Amino acid sequence: MNPGDLVEDFTLKNQDGKDVSLSDYKGSPVVLFFYPRADTPGCTIESCGFRDAFTKFKKAGIVVLGISRDTVAAQKKFKDKYDLPYDLLADDKMTLIDRYDLIKPKNMYGKMVKGVKRTTYLIGPDQRLIHIFENVKPEGHAEEVLALLKKQK
Repeated sequence: MNPGDLVEDFTLKNQDGKDVSLSDYKGSPVVLFFYPRADTPGCTIESCGFRDAFTKFKKAGIVVLGISRDTVAAQKKFKDKYDLPYDLLADDKMTLIDRYDLIKPKNMYGKMVKGVKRTTYLIGPDQRLIHIFENVKPEGHAEEVLALLKKQK
């Protein structure tokens, strides 16, 4: 997938078990951030960064969606624990994670494991890809996304 490409629609369950589709947000920019696992240190930092910047995203009409391979119940627990104001989507069957080829080898404490590569997709109101943030560092990522969005206007 490259900038300018139409992003294929998808439907996943949110933390409340309700279906959420990309096409639900046609006409609004969407930030789709993939994180490895709910309630782990890096994922908490990244998710809380989007929480803390959420009013700026909302004011600009930008939808924020977090996605991991956690279950609906795990997403609900994570959302409630950290008071996250946006939907968390459960991709426990890894439909989207596989479609975007996000399972990669990672070094965890000196051991190679396969996990979800922390990646953010910025999708325009026309559902076309604007930008892919790869190798995301959790600290300050939400502000990095906002800065790029401001340049797009």
